[in-house]
Amino acid sequence: MADLEALIAELWARRDELGPSDPDAAAVVRAAVDLLDRGDARVAELGADGEPVVHEWLKQAVLLLFRVSEMAVVEAGPFEYADKLPLKRDFAAAGVRVVPGASARWGSYLEPGVILMPSYVNIGARVGANTMVDTWATVGSCAQIGRNTHLSGGVGIGGVLEPPQAAPVFVGDNCMISSRCMVVEGARVGDGVVMGAGCVLSATIPVIDAETGEELSRGVVPPWCVVVPATRTRSYPGGDFGLACVLVVRRLEPGDRHDKAQLNEILRQHGGTL
Repeated sequence: MADLEALIAELWARRDELGPSDPDAAAVVRAAVDLLDRGDARVAELGADGEPVVHEWLKQAVLLLFRVSEMAVVEAGPFEYADKLPLKRDFAAAGVRVVPGASARWGSYLEPGVILMPSYVNIGARVGANTMVDTWATVGSCAQIGRNTHLSGGVGIGGVLEPPQAAPVFVGDNCMISSRCMVVEGARVGDGVVMGAGCVLSATIPVIDAETGEELSRGVVPPWCVVVPATRTRSYPGGDFGLACVLVVRRLEPGDRHDKAQLNEILRQHGGTL
């Protein structure tokens, strides 16, 4: 793998010269993206300190792939697409359930037990075992989604491709990300988190403890808690306005899987819902 990393670095240094007419470069780039597609490598992971570690050369390989690939027609049943990248295949052999209307790009990795309702998973993303990507949910490029997690209907997990050193979105294990939540700009959601419907989390949005009023972080929801969308007041010359924040309203016991009825009751107490 070290040799492949060195070759990608060399190609990246002269990326402006590359195009679909360079089959040798294309072979190197595809070999790197194949590692992502098989799950033998990942674009990013969390280090021992909980901070993201980005493997830049793999993100560079993804970006180079667009330079060395030509447009092609892709047919999937009655549907026709025109793109530079193929879709994933052989879902049954991988132990993945894919409902008609769902698609995942080659270069993403789906662990066994993943369920894709009509949804979309982009290149470089990784979705953990037994996670459901529900209807009209999207997992953006290079996003890292944990195991036993539910991305509910209409959830938008943002993609982060450029610059190559930028950390992607992380969502932990055993999470419930409720309908129409948006997690973007490299934001992070810890293990066991329940996000009430409509939360918006970006790298600059505060996460606030409802009990103390303390700002816990910007763009990072701590593990094992329930959060809801909220606003905080900010004064401007034109008046006082409510800007988005995410409010921690309940701490959960680590490892405790609450049923949906109980979670809904907790959220309703704070004006939220699954």
